[in-house]
Amino acid sequence: MNENRSTFTGKLGFVLTAAGSAVGLGNIWRFPYLAAKYGGGIFLLVYLILAVTFGFALMSAEIALGRKTGLSAIGAFRQLDKRFTWVGVLGAIVPFIITPYYSVIGGWVTKYFFAFVSGDAKASAGDAYFTDFIARPVEPILWFCIFIGLTALVVFLGVDKGIEKVSKFMMPVLVVLTLFVAIYSMCMPGAMEGVKYYLTPDFSKFSATTVLAAMGQLFYSMSLAMGIMITYGSYMKKDVNLESAVHQIEIFDTSIAFLAGMMIIPSVFAFSGGNEEALGKGPSLMFITLPKVFDSMAGGTIIGAVFFLLVLFAALTSSISLMETLVSILQDKLHWDRKVTTGAVLIFCILLGVPSSLGFGVWSGFSVANMSILDMFDFISNSVMMPVVAFMTCLVIGWIVGTKTITDEIELTGPFKSKKLFNVVIKYIAPVCIVLILVSSVLDVLGIAKI
Repeated sequence: MNENRSTFTGKLGFVLTAAGSAVGLGNIWRFPYLAAKYGGGIFLLVYLILAVTFGFALMSAEIALGRKTGLSAIGAFRQLDKRFTWVGVLGAIVPFIITPYYSVIGGWVTKYFFAFVSGDAKASAGDAYFTDFIARPVEPILWFCIFIGLTALVVFLGVDKGIEKVSKFMMPVLVVLTLFVAIYSMCMPGAMEGVKYYLTPDFSKFSATTVLAAMGQLFYSMSLAMGIMITYGSYMKKDVNLESAVHQIEIFDTSIAFLAGMMIIPSVFAFSGGNEEALGKGPSLMFITLPKVFDSMAGGTIIGAVFFLLVLFAALTSSISLMETLVSILQDKLHWDRKVTTGAVLIFCILLGVPSSLGFGVWSGFSVANMSILDMFDFISNSVMMPVVAFMTCLVIGWIVGTKTITDEIELTGPFKSKKLFNVVIKYIAPVCIVLILVSSVLDVLGIAKI
């Protein structure tokens, strides 16, 4: 353990910060549209089962690895087994790819929040508002810089005075805002049909693709296989009950994803008359459909402003964790001052984020396998590198160094109640599932299979 390393002040700070990392754009827009696409209630049931088994095991392994070594991804794997340092390197590369383009989308969220609070809500519901905005060469970059600047400011302040303090404020507020919008959405005329669709499992809609989609969302939602949980684990005190903390993070993360579905699915059902296709994928849901929904509501401007505020908070908590991971990796390797390191990471993110933004405008003619620059970065990091890192993590812990290395760390504060489940999932279940996710993702891009 690195004795000079910054630490969270206690369990609450760790849980809220790690949950903040997990709660991001993946919970707010990706989870609802996947739930709508894959049968509503049955997708929700499958996701919950996977979260308490597959997700629990992987998150426990990463956090325990970080706390045991007191290092971020590269150093942690080097200390575990020098032969697999490259796994840590690969895991470290993931947030270097994700942070810039994620912050571009964070900039879009910031723009929409400003639109709703400045009286431009009606215009934002226009058919071409979003596409016209992202095609502009300068404005999206300015909003991206504002978002990434806010992220860097929090990271600049440090673990306890910056990241933990901000998370302790933003996460409770996020929960309250989510509950408020969810209750409001369910009270809309026609919304209960959406609630029924979302909560009632239809086993006739269960399939292998439902399971694969839920597993893919789990990676996206829980910040797995990108070095974040290893980094945050390295800031965790030895007297914190790790197993209990992981359960609390999962409850927090899954609750927000569940409530996001309760916000979005009933309101879109009410707006579209029960048309599931209105729950379109990605930006079309967040930035095109939902502004139309808010425009159709009584008091929609206020609800829209609250909604985009909570999305902004969710995006910030995740971007903060991503940038902190980059800063931690560079500090471990280069031993730079936090302020200097944060400045260097900020410059890097801006330089790599600008092409992702311009890829929807002046550089829209550039594509790889019919993917924009942003989509290409997303595919490489989320669909290829993260499954590879997760698979190798399971292989190294489950079969090379042995699960005892991790379970001993977890048992520092008492018995590991889920030890048998952890061992089985890490050694047998997770590796098979991860390979299926990787193969399915690649085939999906090649147009051979669709999830």
